[in-house]
Amino acid sequence: MTDQASAGKRVFVAGHNGMVGSAIMRQLALQNDIEVITQSRAELDLCDQSAVAAFFKKESLDEVYLAAAKVGGIHANNEYPAEFIGQNLAIQLNVIDAAHKADVQHLLFLGSSCIYPRMANQPMAESELLTGELEPTNEPYAIAKIAGIKLCESYNRQYGRDYRSVMPTNLYGPGDNFHPENSHVVPALIRRFHEAKLAKLPTVTMWGTGSPFREFLHVDDMAKACVWVMGLDKATIDSNVSPMLSHINVGTGEDCTIAELANTIASIVGYEGELDWDTTKPDGTPRKLLDVALLKRLGWQSTINLSDGLTDTYKWFQNNVVRG
Repeated sequence: MTDQASAGKRVFVAGHNGMVGSAIMRQLALQNDIEVITQSRAELDLCDQSAVAAFFKKESLDEVYLAAAKVGGIHANNEYPAEFIGQNLAIQLNVIDAAHKADVQHLLFLGSSCIYPRMANQPMAESELLTGELEPTNEPYAIAKIAGIKLCESYNRQYGRDYRSVMPTNLYGPGDNFHPENSHVVPALIRRFHEAKLAKLPTVTMWGTGSPFREFLHVDDMAKACVWVMGLDKATIDSNVSPMLSHINVGTGEDCTIAELANTIASIVGYEGELDWDTTKPDGTPRKLLDVALLKRLGWQSTINLSDGLTDTYKWFQNNVVRG
């Protein structure tokens, strides 16, 4: 599908129906000098190499936002490791290679903060990549995302492309997946507390100890950062980003414990029962806080605080998931 409302740069958003992709679409809609091209999963299977190659050959694209991915929380990563590594590797290789062969010079790849070692120095600077063992619960997904970074880096080095990679911290917001088993922590807790409130349950069981620290970024902030980084001229990137680095962290620079997050969401939802922590369940990485100094030097920082962002997300859930 092509947005014919405006002419100019032709921009393909891969994964435009997902949480991040749809947020990028909202940001791009504010610009009047681009033509946005999208393809639904039914129209283009990004795991189909020949179909992706044919699409890029047919379209004359100027930029690509690679936001398509198979994503999920700890449970999903544990249950479906083959799908998480296989599908993400296929999507990334197909899109990045097809973009290169179609002479698309500008591409932005979206990774994940899980690329960093489980016991990485905190906050995690970009230089922490490949300095230690990954968190076992999401290692297949992390390896796929690391491969995406290295794909972009390799096409840049060998062919002179301008393929950039951004590594977001934990994202949440409108368009998130609120599946009761396969969702990330924020949507999972919103749904769990909402249903517990309606059922007037006295307790809600939580996974783990609640002690791990996590950083959370509203998806609209992430989209703004993506458009910002894509719009930077190469000289600015080259003067601020060390040749030894191949990606840019995107986060808030602040974190909280899972217990603190749970209590905040329970308050926003209006659940007044008790939280029961099941310590037989895995905690995952003890702490995941991104060092966002590089992004700040490039001129961008987040503006949506966690409480406001969670309130916004709960309203979206009520209007689009509960009523849907």
